[in-house]
Amino acid sequence: MKLMIESKWMMSLLKNTYVCCKPNLSKVLAYSVALLIVSNAVWAEKPNIVLLFADDAGFADFGFQGSSESITPNLDKLASEGVRCTAAYVTSSVCGPSRAGLITGKYQQRFGFEENNVPKAMSNAGLVGEEMGLPLDQKTIANYLQEQQYRSALFGKWHLGGADRYHPLKRGFNEFYGFRDGSRSFYAYNLAKNPDPMKRMERGFENYAEHEGYLTDVLAEEACAFITRNKDTPFFVFLSFNAVHTPMHALKKDLAMFPDVEGKRKIQLAMGLAMDRACGKILDQLELLGLSENTLVIFTNDNGGPTDANASLNDPLSGIKGTQLEGGIRVPFIMRWPSRIPAASVYEYPVSMLDLLPTFLDAAGADVSGIEGLDGTSLIPYLSGERSDRPHQTLFWRWGVRAAIRDGDWKLIRYPDRQAELYDLSKDISEVDNLAVSHPGKVDELYKKLFQWELTLTRPLWQLKRSTEEKNMRRYDAYRQSPKLDTDL
Repeated sequence: MKLMIESKWMMSLLKNTYVCCKPNLSKVLAYSVALLIVSNAVWAEKPNIVLLFADDAGFADFGFQGSSESITPNLDKLASEGVRCTAAYVTSSVCGPSRAGLITGKYQQRFGFEENNVPKAMSNAGLVGEEMGLPLDQKTIANYLQEQQYRSALFGKWHLGGADRYHPLKRGFNEFYGFRDGSRSFYAYNLAKNPDPMKRMERGFENYAEHEGYLTDVLAEEACAFITRNKDTPFFVFLSFNAVHTPMHALKKDLAMFPDVEGKRKIQLAMGLAMDRACGKILDQLELLGLSENTLVIFTNDNGGPTDANASLNDPLSGIKGTQLEGGIRVPFIMRWPSRIPAASVYEYPVSMLDLLPTFLDAAGADVSGIEGLDGTSLIPYLSGERSDRPHQTLFWRWGVRAAIRDGDWKLIRYPDRQAELYDLSKDISEVDNLAVSHPGKVDELYKKLFQWELTLTRPLWQLKRSTEEKNMRRYDAYRQSPKLDTDL
């Protein structure tokens, strides 16, 4: 059984030891040293946790994912040292809801965070502006890890509420350096022209000051400094990049690395190179401080790449960000933990961002069985080889009328303007061969299972304008592998 020693308990024990052994100071010293040794052993059992989180990256835009264009040596090395999950899913095809599911370990529709929180695009049929945020009755990964004596920090993009009550420092994080909104410039703003505090860089709470240099590099430097300050205690770093989200900003030195590429694609590759360099800085700092062996590192992404916005690629998947085709919800995923996870391994069963919270708590030695309402599960026994079954038989997605369900290898997609589609992902990850007509019984079965899940959800707390639905259906049609649409059925 893992020991749990809190600082207050240790101080009390040392005080009592001093009172009992006051006549013999050598005994006091001996007991103190023994307690410090035990304390260090206990802390050593708790791994540090680093979550490297990309924004709008494409499924195919990394060397470890098979890209011949991308330059990502640090992440490629990370993949060779850990496990690469080939069927990792986010809980939403857009970033706000996706982050809400990740940070709570619950389907975000259970607490009304179903749609993206984009202030300029909202309907008046719910909360608007800064009021759209992660409900205060929902605990975060940082809240739970704080209870396990972790120091937690968030660097970069928040996007879980602009109002002060939603601030990261009020949601379990000890430190914050980033911005509250969903996107911003990679260079310092001219504050006379960009007064919006939601997009400004903020250190702690309301200490606004723009950064110097390129933001992707700055976030890595800040994360490295936090790791160094907290190297002797368990820490959780959530490095939430805004790369490679728009605006398309890249350094000249990075652009020069892609002389044969033009336009948005060139900029996207340069932004990805900068993000890989930033991840490398974190990994190097862990190695320099002797922390690599006892640090669980995950790299993943918040949703599928928006090919139309930033020229990211999701091959061989159909679809892009905003769709529930695989290209909108399946993302790159690496996990490295040298003491528990086999190196250079590949895991093919579906995993979800819902699993990060229970995985992190399991690694920290906490009992997650008593946490009510979790939809995720710890991945440690699966990725370490202790269990051979699936972490999830069924996964769900919903955004208004549009919804999807994956049950085993079968996937059903429900649309607002056409008949449902059915795919066997074990044979067709590109979602080319629609089997809905030939397997009507499976369509009915999954429709009913999806509906039963929907009955457990609450109403959205805010909603985007209806025109968003038309845009998303155009994305379905424009970015899929098959030219055949199911309006033919």
